[in-house]
Amino acid sequence: MADVLLKAIKKSYGPVEVIKGVDIDINDGEFVVFVGPSGCGKSTLLRMIAGLEDISGGTLEIAGRVVNDIEASERGIAMVFQSYAIFPHMTVRENVAFGLTIAGASKAEKEAKVAEAARILQMEHLLDRRPSQLSGGQRQRVAIGRAIVRKPEVFLFDEPLSNLDAALRLDMRIEIGKLHKSLGATMVYVTHDQVEAMTLADKIVVLKDGYVQQIGAPMDLYHNPANRFVAGFIGAPSMNFLDVEIVSREGDSARIHSDLVSEITVPAWREGVPFSGRATLGIRPQDLRTVDTGGILQGNVAIAERLGIETVVDITLKDGSRLLVSLPEDRVFEPGQPVELGFDPARAHLFALDAEATRNAA
Repeated sequence: MADVLLKAIKKSYGPVEVIKGVDIDINDGEFVVFVGPSGCGKSTLLRMIAGLEDISGGTLEIAGRVVNDIEASERGIAMVFQSYAIFPHMTVRENVAFGLTIAGASKAEKEAKVAEAARILQMEHLLDRRPSQLSGGQRQRVAIGRAIVRKPEVFLFDEPLSNLDAALRLDMRIEIGKLHKSLGATMVYVTHDQVEAMTLADKIVVLKDGYVQQIGAPMDLYHNPANRFVAGFIGAPSMNFLDVEIVSREGDSARIHSDLVSEITVPAWREGVPFSGRATLGIRPQDLRTVDTGGILQGNVAIAERLGIETVVDITLKDGSRLLVSLPEDRVFEPGQPVELGFDPARAHLFALDAEATRNAA
């Protein structure tokens, strides 16, 4: 397998720069997920690694070799696409073996490698079927099997689960996670779904507008987002944000309050947080709780969604703004019901008021 190193990578289409100097180190055997909203550049970045897009600037290395000008077929990679890209007139066996057939592999070699891929993906019973006889999840397994038989140094996945329904996405996430553990392969995976990123990745790269916002382990990004964009993108339901006033600040702690928030002391370690003036307070829905008296926030229930193991409550605050609360229990709330909310100030997040994103964050 192989390391993948992106050094000051840029991509332009004419005068429009879409990847704006990206640095990412992917270690041998890591499962790295590129995540971000549509148009952030994640698929373009993956296609540059694959050799399907030219690199406008910077250096791309795979297994210690600069591959900027190396053809896709010679990079030691295999790519699994969103659309499966399997041939409808061929059987599963023929589809999985297709790359080996093109490479001129012997019949014995093809049979052995197809059998191994089928065993890994538990699809031995599908080998003689055609794609029209397969479910969406089974077709995606065929596409992955075709990648496995090539024994690539790096696997690339471009939103491979976006065409599947919720239940199949869960099943395939589990299968891809097992595949990574089984092969110990370097895998780079693109998705707009932060749940996929959180559950699959060893390391997540959060992208926005062609810049890296933050790189880190899933729970590090969840607990210590570098900026407001990462905080709002990682985690479900999304983090709540409120404008507050900084009363005083000492080191990495700040005393804050607002018309909505009682005066409390919260962490203030992020770059750009001022020593006085306005800032943005972030609170995850899971960190809020209802209290009988003395709440930090007050509001009224707009709607409650009882999901069995949790209840998600949409709260309207007195200025008309909304707040989501996720309670780890089945609770009954009535529309219009007044509630008081508390949270551990140490779990709050303080951001500079205009710090929507930090470009080229490490």
